[in-house]
Amino acid sequence: MFAELSRAFVKRLPRTISNIKDARQFIRASGSVGANYIEANEAIGKKDFVMKIKICRREAKESRYWLRLLDVDGQLEEERQQLSSEATELMNIFGAILRKCE
Repeated sequence: MFAELSRAFVKRLPRTISNIKDARQFIRASGSVGANYIEANEAIGKKDFVMKIKICRREAKESRYWLRLLDVDGQLEEERQQLSSEATELMNIFGAILRKCE
């Protein structure tokens, strides 16, 4: 869901050179969160699971970074804040999973 909302947000961004470059990175990172979570659920062992969850947390953090760099107008600022909050929540969820695994 995070990746889908991210893609819908990017479609409405102003088309500037920096936004095109930063949005590409944001889309990659936001999609990677879900993809790595799917891989974590198919992990071969505990070490593999933990590594994939760490990647999920890192990609959520990276998504938040790219969101901060995107140039948005006033109308999209609220949506950017919601996506940033969701990325933070994902980081917290993955952090909690990691704490329970260790």
